[in-house]
Amino acid sequence: MPTRRTVLGAAAAVGATAALTNLTTTGTAHADTDADRQKAARDSIRAVDTGMRTNYDTLRANLINHLGPVVVVNNDMQGGTYYLVDDGKVVEQIQPVDEIFELAKSVAHTPLGIYSICAPYLDPRDIPPSQAAYIDPHDLATVAFTGPKDTSWTTPLQAFSTTLDTARRQLEEARLPADLHDSCAFILDHAHEYIADTLRTREFDMRSFEDFSGAVYPSIRTNMYWSSKVQIQGVSNLLTRWKKQVGDDAWSNLYVVVLSLWTTYELNQNSIIIKNFLNQGKAGTHLIDLMTAQTPGDPVHVALDNLARIVQDNIAAEMVFATDQTTADALKGRQDLLSTEILRLLGDGGTGAHAAGALTKGQVNQIVCPFHNRSAATASVV
Repeated sequence: MPTRRTVLGAAAAVGATAALTNLTTTGTAHADTDADRQKAARDSIRAVDTGMRTNYDTLRANLINHLGPVVVVNNDMQGGTYYLVDDGKVVEQIQPVDEIFELAKSVAHTPLGIYSICAPYLDPRDIPPSQAAYIDPHDLATVAFTGPKDTSWTTPLQAFSTTLDTARRQLEEARLPADLHDSCAFILDHAHEYIADTLRTREFDMRSFEDFSGAVYPSIRTNMYWSSKVQIQGVSNLLTRWKKQVGDDAWSNLYVVVLSLWTTYELNQNSIIIKNFLNQGKAGTHLIDLMTAQTPGDPVHVALDNLARIVQDNIAAEMVFATDQTTADALKGRQDLLSTEILRLLGDGGTGAHAAGALTKGQVNQIVCPFHNRSAATASVV
């Protein structure tokens, strides 16, 4: 039989449950509201950057139509395709370098062609002592991903040999300069012999390949000479003509953007030649080597899009960071805007209190080396 105590106890339990349920529901709703408010607040902050980028992109897109004079160079296999641009439009497009450039380089690439076929089948343990100090064993093991037991390289190597032999048979008809002809003949003849021996023994190793490549290297240097010679001549003649066409005043403000892959990005041959034709006081800022991940489909647009960013940042830097020339220079150049501060925090951008800013010595040490300072983290900061 229920008693007053049990009834009241049951009622209290029900009331308590209801109260707890309501408390939980209210707490969850409140938490959700706080989370929503935080998200909305943060989204509104992000909107500032979104708005900036929208207007920044609009400025860049419009600025492209006012860029000029500009020379855009797409660093290609023909020695470079050159574009003269004014007010964002291509005035002239030309490949100024004689085809001797391409032909000389083509034959000079013979050892690299053989290497590209056979490299996966190398024995990583087969490093000649003379090269051991210059070859990273891990890189070699990565390239030699198949290993020496597989001889699948013989078929593509034979096919490449056929290509080389065809070029050798028709070499006379190409009518190359005498010393270039002779160097090409030497490379192709020795490549034929090397491939024949390699196919006969069905063995490819670093030592024998280096003997071959070393033997043809003087001839490769001759081919490099001819490629360089005709490139200098072609580019020089073109820039001399364009300078006269544009006029000295406009040419003094000329921007040049050279697009190339990482492997030819530093000391690019076109940039070396072009620099001699620029206003030397502005060559450091107006000759721009632009590294690309791959050959762009529209080199002019890629060049102008990046140049517009550079030009507008040159002015923005002085206006936005008028009180700090170091930060202004970072925005104007290739330096990331946060790089200085990151270097300071890591202890690489200065010393003592100046480098640390508001951080204590112990805090800076932990930023620089968090793993090495685990034991110090529990110590008192000095």
